[in-house]
Amino acid sequence: GAALVLGIVQGLTEYLPVSSSAHVAIASQLIHAPAYMTGAAFTAIIQFGTEAAVIVYFWRDIVSIIGGWGGSVFGRGRWYDGKARPGWLIIIGTIPIGVLGLVFNNAIEGQLRNLYIVAISLIGFGLLLGAADRWAPRDKDFAHITWKDGLIYGLWQCLALVPGVSRSGGTITGGRLLGYDRPSAARFSFLLAIPAVLISGAYELVKSLSGAGMHELAPIPTAVSPGAAFLVGWFVISRLMRYLSRGSFAPFVYYRIVLGILVLVALGTGILDPIAGL
Repeated sequence: GAALVLGIVQGLTEYLPVSSSAHVAIASQLIHAPAYMTGAAFTAIIQFGTEAAVIVYFWRDIVSIIGGWGGSVFGRGRWYDGKARPGWLIIIGTIPIGVLGLVFNNAIEGQLRNLYIVAISLIGFGLLLGAADRWAPRDKDFAHITWKDGLIYGLWQCLALVPGVSRSGGTITGGRLLGYDRPSAARFSFLLAIPAVLISGAYELVKSLSGAGMHELAPIPTAVSPGAAFLVGWFVISRLMRYLSRGSFAPFVYYRIVLGILVLVALGTGILDPIAGL
Protein backbone atom coordinates (compact mmCIF):
# COMPACT_ATOMS: atom_id res chain seq x y z
CA GLY A 1 0.00 0.00 0.00
CA ALA A 2 2.70 2.52 0.97
CA ALA A 3 4.71 1.75 -2.17
CA LEU A 4 1.67 2.34 -4.37
CA VAL A 5 0.88 5.63 -2.63
CA LEU A 6 4.45 6.90 -2.98
CA GLY A 7 4.57 5.85 -6.63
CA ILE A 8 1.35 7.74 -7.34
CA VAL A 9 2.58 10.81 -5.44
CA GLN A 10 5.87 10.75 -7.37
CA GLY A 11 4.06 10.41 -10.69
CA LEU A 12 1.61 13.20 -9.88
CA THR A 13 4.25 15.71 -8.81
CA GLU A 14 7.50 14.96 -10.69
CA TYR A 15 6.62 17.05 -13.73
CA LEU A 16 4.44 19.66 -12.09
CA PRO A 17 6.42 22.64 -10.70
CA VAL A 18 5.48 21.74 -7.11
CA SER A 19 8.46 19.61 -5.91
CA SER A 20 8.03 15.84 -5.97
CA SER A 21 10.70 15.38 -3.27
CA ALA A 22 8.68 17.55 -0.87
CA HIS A 23 5.49 15.61 -1.56
CA VAL A 24 7.14 12.19 -1.22
CA ALA A 25 8.82 13.24 2.05
CA ILE A 26 5.54 14.53 3.50
CA ALA A 27 3.53 11.53 2.26
CA SER A 28 6.11 9.13 3.72
CA GLN A 29 5.53 10.57 7.17
CA LEU A 30 1.74 10.77 6.89
CA ILE A 31 1.37 7.11 5.82
CA HIS A 32 4.18 5.86 8.09
CA ALA A 33 6.11 4.32 5.20
CA PRO A 34 8.82 1.75 6.03
CA ALA A 35 12.29 3.20 6.53
CA TYR A 36 13.69 1.70 3.32
CA MET A 37 11.13 3.63 1.27
CA THR A 38 12.71 6.91 2.34
CA GLY A 39 16.20 5.79 1.37
CA ALA A 40 18.21 6.87 -1.66
CA ALA A 41 17.95 3.50 -3.43
CA PHE A 42 14.14 3.34 -3.32
CA THR A 43 13.87 7.02 -4.31
CA ALA A 44 16.14 6.44 -7.32
CA ILE A 45 14.05 3.47 -8.44
CA ILE A 46 10.80 5.49 -8.26
CA GLN A 47 12.43 8.26 -10.29
CA PHE A 48 13.35 5.78 -13.01
CA GLY A 49 9.61 5.18 -13.38
CA THR A 50 8.83 8.84 -13.99
CA GLU A 51 11.81 9.24 -16.31
CA ALA A 52 10.55 6.30 -18.35
CA ALA A 53 7.26 8.20 -18.70
CA VAL A 54 8.90 11.33 -20.08
CA ILE A 55 11.07 9.25 -22.43
CA VAL A 56 7.97 7.53 -23.83
CA TYR A 57 6.03 10.78 -24.16
CA PHE A 58 8.86 12.68 -25.89
CA TRP A 59 10.20 9.66 -27.78
CA ARG A 60 10.09 11.31 -31.22
CA ASP A 61 11.85 14.41 -29.89
CA ILE A 62 14.51 12.29 -28.21
CA VAL A 63 15.17 10.21 -31.34
CA SER A 64 15.47 13.40 -33.40
CA ILE A 65 17.80 15.02 -30.86
CA ILE A 66 20.03 11.96 -30.60
CA GLY A 67 20.12 11.62 -34.39
CA GLY A 68 21.08 15.26 -34.89
CA TRP A 69 23.67 15.15 -32.13
CA GLY A 70 25.11 11.85 -33.39
CA GLY A 71 25.35 13.25 -36.91
CA SER A 72 27.38 16.20 -35.67
CA VAL A 73 29.71 13.92 -33.68
CA PHE A 74 30.36 11.56 -36.59
CA GLY A 75 30.70 14.24 -39.22
CA ARG A 76 27.30 13.94 -40.89
CA GLY A 77 26.21 17.44 -39.90
CA ARG A 78 27.41 20.69 -38.40
CA TRP A 79 27.74 20.65 -34.62
CA TYR A 80 26.03 24.01 -34.27
CA ASP A 81 23.07 23.55 -36.64
CA GLY A 82 19.40 23.33 -35.65
CA LYS A 83 19.21 19.54 -35.48
CA ALA A 84 22.39 19.03 -33.46
CA ARG A 85 22.05 22.01 -31.13
CA PRO A 86 19.41 20.62 -28.69
CA GLY A 87 21.55 17.57 -27.94
CA TRP A 88 24.61 19.67 -27.20
CA LEU A 89 22.53 22.07 -25.10
CA ILE A 90 21.18 19.22 -22.96
CA ILE A 91 24.74 18.00 -22.36
CA ILE A 92 25.96 21.50 -21.52
CA GLY A 93 22.93 22.14 -19.32
CA THR A 94 23.54 18.92 -17.37
CA ILE A 95 27.15 19.75 -16.43
CA PRO A 96 26.39 22.40 -13.75
CA ILE A 97 24.04 20.19 -11.70
CA GLY A 98 26.45 17.27 -12.01
CA VAL A 99 29.38 19.30 -10.67
CA LEU A 100 27.43 21.00 -7.88
CA GLY A 101 25.70 17.75 -6.95
CA LEU A 102 29.05 16.07 -6.34
CA VAL A 103 30.64 19.06 -4.57
CA PHE A 104 27.72 19.66 -2.20
CA ASN A 105 26.55 16.05 -1.87
CA ASN A 106 26.91 15.95 1.92
CA ALA A 107 24.96 19.16 2.45
CA ILE A 108 22.24 18.06 0.02
CA GLU A 109 21.76 14.75 1.81
CA GLY A 110 22.19 16.31 5.25
CA GLN A 111 21.48 19.88 6.34
CA LEU A 112 19.30 20.85 3.37
CA ARG A 113 16.94 17.88 3.79
CA ASN A 114 14.80 19.58 6.38
CA LEU A 115 11.06 20.24 6.04
CA TYR A 116 11.47 23.84 7.23
CA ILE A 117 13.73 24.47 4.22
CA VAL A 118 11.26 22.58 2.03
CA ALA A 119 8.35 24.77 3.18
CA ILE A 120 10.26 28.03 2.69
CA SER A 121 11.42 26.87 -0.76
CA LEU A 122 7.86 25.97 -1.75
CA ILE A 123 6.65 29.45 -0.90
CA GLY A 124 9.65 31.49 -2.07
CA PHE A 125 10.16 29.81 -5.42
CA GLY A 126 6.41 29.64 -5.94
CA LEU A 127 6.33 33.43 -5.78
CA LEU A 128 9.30 33.62 -8.17
CA LEU A 129 7.58 31.30 -10.66
CA GLY A 130 4.43 33.41 -10.41
CA ALA A 131 6.31 36.64 -11.08
CA ALA A 132 8.19 35.14 -14.04
CA ASP A 133 5.05 33.69 -15.56
CA ARG A 134 3.07 36.89 -15.06
CA TRP A 135 5.52 39.49 -16.34
CA ALA A 136 8.15 37.79 -18.52
CA PRO A 137 7.67 37.96 -22.31
CA ARG A 138 6.67 34.86 -24.32
CA ASP A 139 8.41 35.55 -27.61
CA LYS A 140 10.75 32.52 -27.88
CA ASP A 141 10.06 28.85 -28.64
CA PHE A 142 11.92 25.55 -28.35
CA ALA A 143 13.19 25.63 -31.94
CA HIS A 144 15.14 28.82 -31.32
CA ILE A 145 16.84 28.04 -28.01
CA THR A 146 20.35 29.52 -27.94
CA TRP A 147 23.63 28.27 -26.48
CA LYS A 148 23.59 30.97 -23.82
CA ASP A 149 20.04 30.12 -22.81
CA GLY A 150 20.86 26.40 -22.67
CA LEU A 151 23.63 27.05 -20.15
CA ILE A 152 21.37 29.36 -18.11
CA TYR A 153 18.72 26.62 -18.09
CA GLY A 154 21.35 24.30 -16.65
CA LEU A 155 22.17 26.77 -13.88
CA TRP A 156 18.48 27.05 -12.99
CA GLN A 157 18.28 23.26 -12.86
CA CYS A 158 20.90 23.36 -10.09
CA LEU A 159 18.28 24.90 -7.82
CA ALA A 160 16.60 21.48 -7.78
CA LEU A 161 19.39 20.39 -5.42
CA VAL A 162 17.55 22.39 -2.73
CA PRO A 163 14.57 20.27 -1.57
CA GLY A 164 11.27 22.03 -2.16
CA VAL A 165 12.41 24.07 -5.18
CA SER A 166 11.34 21.46 -7.78
CA ARG A 167 13.48 20.47 -10.76
CA SER A 168 10.78 21.39 -13.27
CA GLY A 169 9.83 24.45 -11.21
CA GLY A 170 13.39 25.79 -11.27
CA THR A 171 14.02 25.25 -14.97
CA ILE A 172 10.54 26.38 -16.05
CA THR A 173 10.99 29.58 -14.01
CA GLY A 174 14.35 30.11 -15.71
CA GLY A 175 12.83 29.47 -19.12
CA ARG A 176 10.02 31.93 -18.54
CA LEU A 177 12.46 34.60 -17.32
CA LEU A 178 14.42 34.05 -20.55
CA GLY A 179 11.25 34.79 -22.52
CA TYR A 180 10.25 31.29 -23.68
CA ASP A 181 6.57 30.49 -24.04
CA ARG A 182 5.04 28.10 -21.51
CA PRO A 183 5.01 24.88 -23.58
CA SER A 184 8.61 25.46 -24.74
CA ALA A 185 9.84 26.23 -21.21
CA ALA A 186 8.25 23.00 -19.94
CA ARG A 187 9.39 20.91 -22.91
CA PHE A 188 13.08 21.78 -22.58
CA SER A 189 12.80 21.44 -18.79
CA PHE A 190 11.60 17.83 -19.11
CA LEU A 191 14.17 16.90 -21.76
CA LEU A 192 17.00 18.52 -19.78
CA ALA A 193 16.05 16.52 -16.69
CA ILE A 194 16.44 13.11 -18.35
CA PRO A 195 20.25 12.71 -18.18
CA ALA A 196 20.51 14.41 -14.78
CA VAL A 197 17.92 12.14 -13.15
CA LEU A 198 19.17 8.95 -14.81
CA ILE A 199 22.80 9.66 -13.89
CA SER A 200 22.00 10.65 -10.29
CA GLY A 201 19.68 7.66 -9.92
CA ALA A 202 22.35 5.27 -11.20
CA TYR A 203 24.88 6.89 -8.85
CA GLU A 204 22.61 6.33 -5.84
CA LEU A 205 21.96 2.72 -6.83
CA VAL A 206 25.69 2.03 -7.21
CA LYS A 207 26.29 3.52 -3.75
CA SER A 208 23.52 1.31 -2.34
CA LEU A 209 24.93 -1.78 -4.02
CA SER A 210 28.27 -1.12 -2.35
CA GLY A 211 26.53 -0.95 1.04
CA ALA A 212 23.51 -2.66 2.56
CA GLY A 213 20.83 -0.46 1.02
CA MET A 214 19.71 -2.74 -1.82
CA HIS A 215 19.32 -5.76 0.47
CA GLU A 216 16.68 -3.91 2.48
CA LEU A 217 14.33 -3.43 -0.48
CA ALA A 218 11.19 -5.58 -0.64
CA PRO A 219 10.83 -6.95 -4.20
CA ILE A 220 7.08 -6.45 -4.78
CA PRO A 221 6.79 -2.86 -3.41
CA THR A 222 9.99 -1.96 -5.24
CA ALA A 223 8.38 -3.09 -8.51
CA VAL A 224 4.93 -1.60 -7.83
CA SER A 225 6.11 1.91 -6.97
CA PRO A 226 7.98 2.78 -10.21
CA GLY A 227 5.22 1.14 -12.24
CA ALA A 228 2.63 3.43 -10.64
CA ALA A 229 4.97 6.42 -11.05
CA PHE A 230 5.34 5.64 -14.77
CA LEU A 231 1.61 5.38 -15.50
CA VAL A 232 0.60 8.43 -13.47
CA GLY A 233 3.61 10.42 -14.70
CA TRP A 234 2.76 9.82 -18.36
CA PHE A 235 -0.84 10.91 -17.78
CA VAL A 236 0.28 14.09 -15.97
CA ILE A 237 2.78 15.06 -18.69
CA SER A 238 0.21 14.63 -21.45
CA ARG A 239 -2.38 16.72 -19.61
CA LEU A 240 0.12 19.37 -18.55
CA MET A 241 1.46 19.96 -22.07
CA ARG A 242 -2.10 20.27 -23.36
CA TYR A 243 -3.02 22.66 -20.54
CA LEU A 244 0.01 24.92 -21.09
CA SER A 245 -1.05 25.65 -24.67
CA ARG A 246 -3.76 27.88 -23.19
CA GLY A 247 -3.28 28.10 -19.40
CA SER A 248 -0.76 29.68 -16.99
CA PHE A 249 1.28 28.41 -14.07
CA ALA A 250 -0.86 30.41 -11.60
CA PRO A 251 -2.66 27.35 -10.11
CA PHE A 252 0.68 25.76 -9.26
CA VAL A 253 1.93 29.00 -7.68
CA TYR A 254 -1.13 29.20 -5.40
CA TYR A 255 -0.78 25.51 -4.56
CA ARG A 256 2.89 25.86 -3.61
CA ILE A 257 2.17 28.80 -1.31
CA VAL A 258 -0.76 27.07 0.42
CA LEU A 259 1.18 23.81 0.80
CA GLY A 260 4.23 25.64 2.19
CA ILE A 261 2.07 27.39 4.79
CA LEU A 262 0.35 24.10 5.74
CA VAL A 263 3.74 22.38 6.16
CA LEU A 264 4.93 25.20 8.45
CA VAL A 265 1.75 24.85 10.51
CA ALA A 266 2.15 21.06 10.68
CA LEU A 267 5.77 21.47 11.78
CA GLY A 268 4.83 24.03 14.41
CA THR A 269 2.10 21.78 15.85
CA GLY A 270 4.21 18.62 15.79
CA ILE A 271 2.19 16.81 13.12
CA LEU A 272 5.33 16.60 10.96
CA ASP A 273 8.92 16.07 12.07
CA PRO A 274 11.33 18.35 10.17
CA ILE A 275 13.95 15.65 9.69
CA ALA A 276 12.12 12.32 9.96
CA GLY A 277 12.49 10.20 6.84
CA LEU A 278 14.76 12.68 5.06
